[in-house]
Amino acid sequence: MSEALIAVEAAGTDTTVPAVSGARRFWRRLRAQRAALVAAAVVALLVLVALGAPLLTALEGQDPTTYHPSLIDSARGGVPVGSFGGLGGDHWLGVEPQTGRDLFARLVYGARVSLGVALAATVLQIAIGVAVGAAAALGSRLLDQLLSRATDVIVAMPLMIMALALLAIVPASFPRTVLVTLVIGLIGWGNIAKIVRAQTLALKGLDHVAAARLSGWSTSRVARRELLPGLAAPVITYAALLVPMNISVEAALSFLGVGVKPPTPSWGQMLTAADVWYQAAPQYLLLPAGALFVTVLALTVLGDGVRTALDPRAASRLRVGTGRRDRTGTSSEEATA
Repeated sequence: MSEALIAVEAAGTDTTVPAVSGARRFWRRLRAQRAALVAAAVVALLVLVALGAPLLTALEGQDPTTYHPSLIDSARGGVPVGSFGGLGGDHWLGVEPQTGRDLFARLVYGARVSLGVALAATVLQIAIGVAVGAAAALGSRLLDQLLSRATDVIVAMPLMIMALALLAIVPASFPRTVLVTLVIGLIGWGNIAKIVRAQTLALKGLDHVAAARLSGWSTSRVARRELLPGLAAPVITYAALLVPMNISVEAALSFLGVGVKPPTPSWGQMLTAADVWYQAAPQYLLLPAGALFVTVLALTVLGDGVRTALDPRAASRLRVGTGRRDRTGTSSEEATA
């Protein structure tokens, strides 16, 4: 309906105005933020490393589960033999204390688990949150009350405590990676549902939505054609900020011993095993901690850049790598364009 109204208005004028697509506008605003571009490059590199973990470990000639007892000094409590934790041509980042497993292989395979769980949990949270929020805003008053109270209960739940309780009672035979993804996704959708409900209620009062409803369109068609495009910006923004949060939750659960179980590598699990080796083998602690820090920082900066690019009126929370802004929140590059 909104597209039809725009076409009719354009047909009645003599001047042709070249339209700039939303994707090009978004990319132009995002490109003006240097920190966001650097963060996007780091995230892309991490994703490539996670996807190419089998190829990278094959090039090294190692795998994440094979023990190498000859590479550890049992007389010293299992400290890796050699300097820098056994670093060398066969083991690019050294080996794990007590087990001798290759650290590089476990680090890149751990990226697959940490990033995979976070992305899958984010998709699940967004799907549930959008469905519940839109249904509450478009449904009857009774349905709105029921879904809103259920959302309040979910938001009030302490995520870590509920996750610990659920993960502790589920049988060990259930795939742990899938279980962690489900627990994070099924508990963390409350905030996105509230955002979607509030945004949908605001969009319902717009003229083009009212015109679509008066023309006889069904509720599902109005939601699909008129409301979902308006929900894209806040949903994408919140999703970009959810991913680093979910990575931290997965790492915390693995660190507490209820997340991904050995021998499947995970950054949080590696931190759990490394907490007693920070003096004898510091690289065993620093490598997963550094990878986790860089990943969360890059995703947070990228998420803030996406938020600012989608809503140029909102100034960036991170005053790094952004163009100079005037009082309206528009960067100098955008003003020139």
